[in-house]
Amino acid sequence: SEWGGDVEVVRTSALTGQGMDELLETLLTIAELNDFQANPTRAAFGTCLEAEQEGGRGVIAKMMVQNGTLRVGDVIVCGAAYGRVKAMYDTLRPRVRVEEAGPSTPVNLVGLDVPPEAGEAFYVLDDIAQAREIAEQRQHRSRTEGLSGFTPKVSFEEFQRRLQEGRLGQPDERVTLNLIIRADVRGSIEAIQKELQKLEHPEVQVRVLQASVGGVTTGDVTLASASEAIIVGFNVIPDEAARTLSEERGVEIRRYDIIYKVTDDIKAMLEGKLKPEERVVELGRAIVKQVFQISRVGTVAGCYVVQGAIERGCRIRVNRDGRTIGDYPLDTLRRVRDDVKEVTRGLECGIKLSSFDDIKQDDVLEAYKIEEVARTL
Repeated sequence: SEWGGDVEVVRTSALTGQGMDELLETLLTIAELNDFQANPTRAAFGTCLEAEQEGGRGVIAKMMVQNGTLRVGDVIVCGAAYGRVKAMYDTLRPRVRVEEAGPSTPVNLVGLDVPPEAGEAFYVLDDIAQAREIAEQRQHRSRTEGLSGFTPKVSFEEFQRRLQEGRLGQPDERVTLNLIIRADVRGSIEAIQKELQKLEHPEVQVRVLQASVGGVTTGDVTLASASEAIIVGFNVIPDEAARTLSEERGVEIRRYDIIYKVTDDIKAMLEGKLKPEERVVELGRAIVKQVFQISRVGTVAGCYVVQGAIERGCRIRVNRDGRTIGDYPLDTLRRVRDDVKEVTRGLECGIKLSSFDDIKQDDVLEAYKIEEVARTL
């Protein structure tokens, strides 16, 4: 409202706790002014805040009940996840069980088959069969959307090799690096995917084949082997069977505990292996004053440098009568009888070009070199 609109602005800090009391007061005031009401007697619906896979307990989802009352035993569907609520726990006291949760109540819920996406809405349904059908339809739609626009698969090593060689397919085809992501919580996956989306380039792309909560399994390794992907594990470890299988099949499992290290690693690999951009650097100009034919050497041009410098290892454009007639590597560069690295403006020198002897008096020689500049995403 301080900017003239209807939206209240409250300055807060999760680090210091600044503004928390003011935020709560503002929320209560807005709710009172707008007469927000909930119906605790209806079937519950709300939003998934976070979800993780915990060993021994299965999927634990933090849910915010927005309306209605959620009870132990209710059948729910949340995105592509479904199940019967087996237990609920107080979010502030994780070991304290609760039997029901009313409007505006957050709870840790156990009973879903897979971790739902953060931000997905959940609904209470009448029976488990209906929930299963809805979840399977959503899973199928998600897989179909994921497969649309599929690009050719390529292994990590092949990806690097093709980038280094500059063989990046047709103009309408981008080389794809396939990834499988495993993380401790759904929020970590979403953060990683968001950062990876920033690594865009017209020639290369990163494609996440699968992203799920929990440790690396043999199923992940099998998929990675079939699709030639690498596995990214964030705050998780592979089980012993997965580790053994990955070694047998040559599947790479990379483990991280900081998100920016994931993206930095992938970005550095892409940038380091992209073929460098070539940039032409003009060095100098010389005029051919006299041409010498030397036995066992060939044609040598006696030149006067009028601009910049002529450097050993450069290339020479030969210009005659106002147009360029050829472009050749510099073979030898001499001052008097000595081989030199450079001849600067105002000095005379002898120049011999590689594979070109038809040089003539008054030809203009332009020296240049090609520098390689690293490309970035």
